[in-house]
Amino acid sequence: MTQYPALHMMIDGERVTGGGRNTFPVVNPATGMKLGDLPLATQADLDRALDTAARGFARWRHSPPQERAAVLEGAARLMEERREDLARIATMEQGKTLPEARIEVMMNVGLFRFYAGEVFRLYGRALVRPSGLRATVSHEPVGPVAAFAPWNFPLGNPGRKLGAPIAAGCSVILKAAEETPASALGVLQCLYDAGLPQEVAQAVFGEPAEVSSYLLRSPVIRKLSFTGSTQVGKLLIKLAAEDLKRTTMELGGHGPVLVFDDVDVDQVLDAVVPHKFRNAGQVCVAPTRFIVEEGIYDRFLEGFVRRAQAIRVGNGVEDGVQMGPMANARRPEAMERLIGDAVRAGATLHTGGARIGNQGFFFAPTVLSDTPLSAEIMNEEPFGPVALINRYAGEEAMIAEANRLPYGLAAYCWTSNAKRQKTIQNRLETGMLALNTTTIGGADAPFGGVKWSGHGHEDGPEGLAACLVTKTVHEG
Repeated sequence: MTQYPALHMMIDGERVTGGGRNTFPVVNPATGMKLGDLPLATQADLDRALDTAARGFARWRHSPPQERAAVLEGAARLMEERREDLARIATMEQGKTLPEARIEVMMNVGLFRFYAGEVFRLYGRALVRPSGLRATVSHEPVGPVAAFAPWNFPLGNPGRKLGAPIAAGCSVILKAAEETPASALGVLQCLYDAGLPQEVAQAVFGEPAEVSSYLLRSPVIRKLSFTGSTQVGKLLIKLAAEDLKRTTMELGGHGPVLVFDDVDVDQVLDAVVPHKFRNAGQVCVAPTRFIVEEGIYDRFLEGFVRRAQAIRVGNGVEDGVQMGPMANARRPEAMERLIGDAVRAGATLHTGGARIGNQGFFFAPTVLSDTPLSAEIMNEEPFGPVALINRYAGEEAMIAEANRLPYGLAAYCWTSNAKRQKTIQNRLETGMLALNTTTIGGADAPFGGVKWSGHGHEDGPEGLAACLVTKTVHEG
């Protein structure tokens, strides 16, 4: 059985433990029991991390692509070897099932291996000029990166925040979520053990507003990479704008799912119901608003409710569990508030809507129908195990509802009509679209949204390009 490790920060190659600092209690969401105490950064710790990041960038920006590739490939190999330990720690900290956590490890493995190849493809170009003149375009690392990762993917989010900057030649100060520190530290340790100089990547923890504002005020930091809520993202963009820092923002969503009456209803349900409730719905690209054409609405709703009621909820480390607890005490409270408001507004609650048991943060898979657009849950990302299923009378009304909100991260559509598929691709306002599938990402595919869901991309060549600046040189 994997033991939960002692907690620390990593600053300038040193494991920073308590030492009189304030600490944060890390809790197992399945039991409510404390796993350990996480030391939080002081201002002196952050100053030291910034100085180290400047040194690390001076070293790493000139590293050859062969060295960067060897580190990334080596870290991928180590994560694969340590998959079970990393997955169990993630489940202990965040609550998701072990199979989901294992998949998350392998997402990192694939991403690091992809970037290990991309470091050899950071091409520039020579422009056409008259004889005797020369002009070239090249790409250089942007500089030290402040990277803020949330708790919902405790391994995958830190992997995204570390992989692209390291591939590009940047240094990184990672502030992962205080709720899930050991997962992030496990990914970072794989990079160290693969040969990454320890001044290139560091890990600090602390009160989010204090750490983010302090790091972003520093001229050392040249780029902000943030995954989290739109509300917090807007505040961080304002801080970054004071020094014109580059930003990549992966913010909130409210995933619409258009289901037309030309589909095999059971086939769609078998795909979307498990996808809705994976990670207890705590997924930025989760399918949330099910926009169902009226011809199949009753069958779809009945089948969805039946499948949701059959989901086995429990401790994520146990065999056969299909959905674990929510990640912290705040999430069940948010679910109760949003679902209660929806029911008072006139929504029908078919199943769930309440906590499970008297320990941990378990919440039942929930299905609401006929939820008025005025209800808060139809406008605010629920980020939990609740599906909103409403009836619509045709393509125009369904597209209008999908585009109604200011969010545009991920959308889903199920239809067998080839012409309609093209229409949906053209008209949905979203950064990513899953058409007749639940697959919404890949190591080689850009991941990002539009409108209030942010800007810029992670993953794919675009994720690496986001850590580079362009230089043009004219020679006479």
